[in-house]
Amino acid sequence: MKAEIITIGDELLRGEIVDSNKARIAERLLLLDLECRHQVSVLDDPADMRDAFRRAADRSDFVLVSGGLGPTRDDLTTEVLAETFGRKTVLDEKSLAVIEAFFARVGREMSDVNRKQAFFPTDADVLPNPIGTAPGFSIREGRAVFFAMPGVPRELDLMMDEQVLPRIERLLVFSEATVGATVGGSRAAPVGAPVERAERQVVRAVLLRTFGMGESTLEAELLDLAREGDVDLGFRTSFPDNFLRPVARAKTAEEADARIAQVTKAIRTRLGAIVYGEGDETMESVVGRLLAERGLSVATAESCTGGLIAERMTDVPGSSAYFLGGIVAYSNAAKVALLGVSEALLESEGAVSEPVVRAMAEGARARFGSDFGVATSGISGPDGGTKEKPVGLVWIALATAKGTHAESFVFQVDRSRHRSLSAQVALDWIRRSLLGVELVGPSLLRRGGGGSAPGGS
Repeated sequence: MKAEIITIGDELLRGEIVDSNKARIAERLLLLDLECRHQVSVLDDPADMRDAFRRAADRSDFVLVSGGLGPTRDDLTTEVLAETFGRKTVLDEKSLAVIEAFFARVGREMSDVNRKQAFFPTDADVLPNPIGTAPGFSIREGRAVFFAMPGVPRELDLMMDEQVLPRIERLLVFSEATVGATVGGSRAAPVGAPVERAERQVVRAVLLRTFGMGESTLEAELLDLAREGDVDLGFRTSFPDNFLRPVARAKTAEEADARIAQVTKAIRTRLGAIVYGEGDETMESVVGRLLAERGLSVATAESCTGGLIAERMTDVPGSSAYFLGGIVAYSNAAKVALLGVSEALLESEGAVSEPVVRAMAEGARARFGSDFGVATSGISGPDGGTKEKPVGLVWIALATAKGTHAESFVFQVDRSRHRSLSAQVALDWIRRSLLGVELVGPSLLRRGGGGSAPGGS
């Protein structure tokens, strides 16, 4: 079975926004063991759109279209999709009533242009949109079933989950007999008719999140784990992390589940603490879960990261159970007044130094009465470095009842990435301390080879 994704909008091709909808749709398709074979982005141009629709109809069984369902003149998906396959657009009175009710509910008067959103190609199956003004729809054209959805991510997500995936699941019926006479080549076949296929494979995939090892080094470490044709291993960088996605295929769900479990276990065994999470887990959510499970708390003392560690920790729901507070001590005076760092120490060692960052971490822990105190002090640039203390230098410290660990790194990246990477190391140290493993940083984890960490894209 072949699935294809088409995203529509000038802003996508101009780079004004990141096209995250392809990833959102493709990830959900995997829930139904469907792998996306083609992904296309086109301008709000009728000729380009027609070409994309015709190509998709010829080569794919499911075509998921995102964008172009709005009320403005550049929202052309409905009209062009209908025209491409020789259909008219007709008003759906029920959808119009729902759109009118939406505007009434939010206390706004509906413009005439919004009526456009209640028109659909003939024989279309309307897909309700309870949180927006743009309903979606589906049509069958020959072998292909098209699903047109809004481009707004939260509307797309809800429509995929509540409307599109259940319909695709119903279409994915196993049949020993050929059903081509029912659906092949005839637009009149209902959208809900079964889709012909020879032999469907079950697909299982897992996203493993890693921190501290470059992409090429990861590949070298795992080279022998996915050599068979039924297991693939993909790599993706999302600074400062690298993601691994093992994909397993089999004839039955049991076989696919067993294969993905086996390769995932092997990867975790091989990489150890470098794998910090799975799926949607972030470093801060993993740290928060470990702290909550153990009934422990943390406080922060930040200079160069400017409160980024505290922000990330408090992004996690329920963080009040373990995050006691943080101090952004950017100036030396703030370090003295708020964290109890010695003026003499600052004068003799400088703010970016081991003794000062140790004192910051211990000061945060003492003032908040927390189990952990974490601190950062560095030179994020682009200016401010010296020969002895270059731009990119950062000292990080973690204070516990057992003592304080501090270490320096030189991250030769831009200011934003320097702060992001420093915060990630600090959070990773809390995680590693809770797991009882060695506190290390990304530069120490590179066993050879290039890659994306710590300075790549």
